[in-house]
Amino acid sequence: MRVAIPSEADPAEPRVAATPETVKKIKTLGAEVAVEPGAGVKSGILDADYEAAGAVVSGDAVKDADVVLKVRRPSATELPAYKCGAVVIAIMDPFGQQAALEAMAKAGISAFAMELMPRVTRAQVMDVLSSQANLAGYRAVIDAGAEYGRAFPMMMTAAGTVPAARVFVMGAGVAGLQAIATARRLGAVVTATDVRPAAKEQVESLGAKFIAVEDDEFKQAETAGGYAKEMSKEYQAKQAALVAEHIKKQDVVITTALIPGRPAPRLISKAMVESMRPGSVIVDLAVERGGNVEGAIAGETTAANGVKIVGSSNVTRLAASASSLYARNLYAFLETLVDKKAQVLAVNWDDELVKATALTRDGAVVHPNFQPKTAA
Repeated sequence: MRVAIPSEADPAEPRVAATPETVKKIKTLGAEVAVEPGAGVKSGILDADYEAAGAVVSGDAVKDADVVLKVRRPSATELPAYKCGAVVIAIMDPFGQQAALEAMAKAGISAFAMELMPRVTRAQVMDVLSSQANLAGYRAVIDAGAEYGRAFPMMMTAAGTVPAARVFVMGAGVAGLQAIATARRLGAVVTATDVRPAAKEQVESLGAKFIAVEDDEFKQAETAGGYAKEMSKEYQAKQAALVAEHIKKQDVVITTALIPGRPAPRLISKAMVESMRPGSVIVDLAVERGGNVEGAIAGETTAANGVKIVGSSNVTRLAASASSLYARNLYAFLETLVDKKAQVLAVNWDDELVKATALTRDGAVVHPNFQPKTAA
């Protein structure tokens, strides 16, 4: 069994799908591990580090590989190098990418999307959304602190008192909760909002105040899988009015709201941005999905009436930590696909984790949510 770790084709992607730690673990499964030269450099991992862990560094790493571990979905230019039947595991970003899915199917690979991992107990260690969002939430606060021209904690000095920064976190999922915890550690006064009722207790347990319209719709605003539902227009209007009034008084706002398979919901309008004091900062963690903030631009920090809007990717600037966690997520899933006694790849296609994450197999798109719609 040969496992390949290629370099990421996107020059803006600094993460890597394996670390020396996970290479050693993969080898205990009976696999030969091949790594493309320079694959881990942007994450602070040298080729010599991989070789010391037992990997082979080769420009032909993916050739004849049974398993390819990646960060992002393979591009059309990468697919011809993969052998037919290879298992490819990555963050596939499948929503709205029918042509890319069909290209992977045509290439004959079995593609697995790590972000579709079900939220069940045995899959917690494989949850890439949580591992990466946790870091994004932390980095969002650090970015906000770097852009904000004042201190976060209250400081009482002989020259006078510096008031604590007011931080408002919109969305209390993994990223939001980490943002709350980080802002609190830095001494800010933190408030937060979320449409899921369960989030209120979590927010308050971290020492933040919960802000939301708590009506009957709010009480049913969570799916069985723990994700936020899309709210009605009426509720969105009421919540927007409450948030608009609250935002006027905030120094820092961090938005984290995402709904799987849909564009990011618009939470902050241009008018809300303009209502904030000059020098305030907004960090939009959903900018790559269209953004929660009107005026946010992916990869850029813009300004509107003196308010800075940060739209840069947070995870990729913590590449070493992000790669370390992501590599462990991948290994944990790969381990379930291997027969440890025979030390061969043995995918159980009836396993709930496999069913939930498999996108393509045997030349076809097999995931029920992404199969081409046929005419009636």
